[in-house]
Amino acid sequence: MNRITVEAERYLDHLTVERGLSDNTLDAYRHDLRRYCEFLSRRDVAEPEAVDEAAIRSFVASLSASTHGPEERPYRATSVARALSAVRSFHRFLVREGVTSRDPAVGVPHPRLPRSLPRPLPVDDVRRLLEAPDASTPAGLRDRAILELLYGSGLRISELTGLDVDDVDVESGSLRVLGKGGKEREVPLGSFASAAVGAYLTRGRPALATGADRGAMFLNARGGRLSRQSCARSLSRYVRLAGIDRRVTLHTLRHSFATHLLEGGADVRVVQELLGHASVATTQIYTLVTSQHLREVYESAHPRARRPERV
Repeated sequence: MNRITVEAERYLDHLTVERGLSDNTLDAYRHDLRRYCEFLSRRDVAEPEAVDEAAIRSFVASLSASTHGPEERPYRATSVARALSAVRSFHRFLVREGVTSRDPAVGVPHPRLPRSLPRPLPVDDVRRLLEAPDASTPAGLRDRAILELLYGSGLRISELTGLDVDDVDVESGSLRVLGKGGKEREVPLGSFASAAVGAYLTRGRPALATGADRGAMFLNARGGRLSRQSCARSLSRYVRLAGIDRRVTLHTLRHSFATHLLEGGADVRVVQELLGHASVATTQIYTLVTSQHLREVYESAHPRARRPERV
């Protein structure tokens, strides 16, 4: 193991202990940095001080030109940008720790990212999706509570799967959420979410509990904490049952939560707090979605908005 790889592992340990990052973020950093170390090793660059700007630019270019998976799909610009962010952060760490005297990543530009807006579900599609689980079974009660929380409280899936029973107060209609960076916030429970969570805690969770993970809010069939992957598989099944013919991810419900709040007149600062965004700039992308929706409705409904047909 060369010196760069050793320092990369030390940096990952630092992230785990000091930064309190989520497991998903840590996995992404680990994946990107190990690929970076392998790239440098192939170029016979073994010492941190030997890395220069040209090497990092070549790494970014190699990612942009490569493919992955059995279908050999090209890497998205967002994936390349994420990898460069990991490399930048790693080299800042090396300078801060006194391992190197300069940061070779400073002058490397980020790849240009295409601007993509979130695609929320229409309210009718959300309703059909939330009603898809079979509430006569423990798993169905659990899944309905999950979907209601993702949409009704705008939780990230990592926040939802990390919930413990003690974090939820059905009577007061609130729950305590541990968000990104270990930041805790209180989120309100709407009436539908409260009813679904209450039904799950009363009739669903006791049937699933085996003592394997006593504190976890959402349990799998073996009584352990439910995983993100299990939630994703269940969502795909309910999307089909609801007859929704577009791609829906777990994050789509969070997008829908934010967009529907803003369309209903909520202040963007309030939505920022509910979502747990560190910056209001992150939340403002949803205002663009609602503006786009308003224009689409206007152009389809107003007689003087449509372009005249050519004869």
